[in-house]
Amino acid sequence: MPGGLDVITLHPQYVIDENKQCKAVLLSIEEWEKVLEALEELDDCHSYDEAKAGSQDAIPFEQAVHEIQEQEDYRP
Repeated sequence: MPGGLDVITLHPQYVIDENKQCKAVLLSIEEWEKVLEALEELDDCHSYDEAKAGSQDAIPFEQAVHEIQEQEDYRP
């Protein structure tokens, strides 16, 4: 899918109890890894959207590094 998340084709197997209630879902390792990768990409997109919605005040790179070093009590 251009510009978006890819569609994942899954082949789930369902674990059913004696009352025919679905209790669990089984996926192959390959499918599970694809699900995890898609969730990570979705989380990245969400983080990007949050960052874009926040303050847009830019500071020089050197100033940012200096502020981070101060916060970490940086000692070279």
